Amino acid sequence: MRSIAFFLLSALCFAQAPSSNNADWIWSARYVVTGEPGRVIENGAIAVLGARIVGVGTRAEIDERFKAANRLDQPNAILAPGLVNTHTHAAMSLFRGIANDRKLEDWLQNFIFPAEAKNVDREFVRWGTRLALLEMMLSGTTTFTDMYYFEDTVAEETRAAGMRGVLGQTVIGFPAPDFKTSAEQLAGAEAFLKRFRDNDLITPAVAPHAIYTTPDETLQAARALADKYQKPLLIHLSETKAEFDEAMQKRKMTPTETLSNLGVLSGWTVAAHAVWLTDSDISLLRTSLTGVAHNPSSNMMLGSGVAPLPKLLASGVPVGLGTDGPAGSNNDFDMFEEMDLAAKLQKVGGDPTALTAQQAFSMATLEGARALGMGSVIGSIEAGKLADVISVRLEGPRAVPMYDVYSALVYALKASDVTEVMVNGKLIVRNRAALTLNTGAILTKAEEYRGRIAASLAK
Repeated sequence: MRSIAFFLLSALCFAQAPSSNNADWIWSARYVVTGEPGRVIENGAIAVLGARIVGVGTRAEIDERFKAANRLDQPNAILAPGLVNTHTHAAMSLFRGIANDRKLEDWLQNFIFPAEAKNVDREFVRWGTRLALLEMMLSGTTTFTDMYYFEDTVAEETRAAGMRGVLGQTVIGFPAPDFKTSAEQLAGAEAFLKRFRDNDLITPAVAPHAIYTTPDETLQAARALADKYQKPLLIHLSETKAEFDEAMQKRKMTPTETLSNLGVLSGWTVAAHAVWLTDSDISLLRTSLTGVAHNPSSNMMLGSGVAPLPKLLASGVPVGLGTDGPAGSNNDFDMFEEMDLAAKLQKVGGDPTALTAQQAFSMATLEGARALGMGSVIGSIEAGKLADVISVRLEGPRAVPMYDVYSALVYALKASDVTEVMVNGKLIVRNRAALTLNTGAILTKAEEYRGRIAASLAK
């Protein structure tokens, strides 16, 4: 009788004991900055299964709930959502620094467009994208938005590197390196949309360049194409005073009103820059649910102006941060720098509260994801979301003392403090080493291209 009673008691206790769930990874750190407004977990941890986050809480809570095949315990680190770069031209990394300190119109017409005509082909885009991916992943970016040529090659390289991309095939009103006519460009964009429409890492998009480079009928055709495949349209919008003034002079409308009247803002849209906006423009962006990619380094470097961020954010327009492309509009892909500059640039007008560190961090993570129309799947560390996570070490002198995590992330810590990067549940950077790219080969090839490009510019 005693043995039977003992067996029954043991079985009852086993049934009531909490069962552990399996996970592929448990990461723990001094802080988990979830990206949800103000939620920071001290001595926190996350559990990852497959491509998704399945648990978030204190380390004790996660250890009680999950058993993992792999662990990464970092008592001197911050876990944060992967950074979301909402505007780039990745392959232009090979043009880094060729035409600095010039106005946008001069930079484009007299330097960049001619340099592209002489140098850009599929292999240029392949190696330029690899160089950009290497820089982005090592600095904590897990998702980037791109507008360029041979975008299928950008997508191939992005997927091979394990990064996430919202990638736009460029449509423009003159012969491009990949397609020579608007009809060919639109056909190429459609083929690109078809090829990558169901990809787990790539969101294909159509990318008409801007109202001043792309004919109205092509802009409308690009909108129709994006809508047909339920994918985003990416475009430069109201970047400079010259663009704004030209539209007002020729069309009697702002650039934003022009796109609205053409129907271009009627679907899933991400507009880069949006510096010169009227209150009516901001209302149009809000009602059309257009996301804005704010590029503080680029806007400063080209003298384009200071975007009205407080008004945009107060109105409910989703605004993310972008680096823009190297070669004169910005010479790096450093999102830590963009967070810092975004917050400080808004304070120049005299109000130190105009954009807080927490707001700037959100623009680089969850708000950026919302600007891309992806806020339900990335941008924060929440159970059910895709596992795009970075680890930022707190071991250098600039990391101590720490009184506020957001202040540290935006104003003190640097891209070089990022040590681990996970995208879609897979580790792509470990101990500051890229696991999915050949660093030596990429840097060697970049130097080879420097010689070729320099020679082409001398002709």
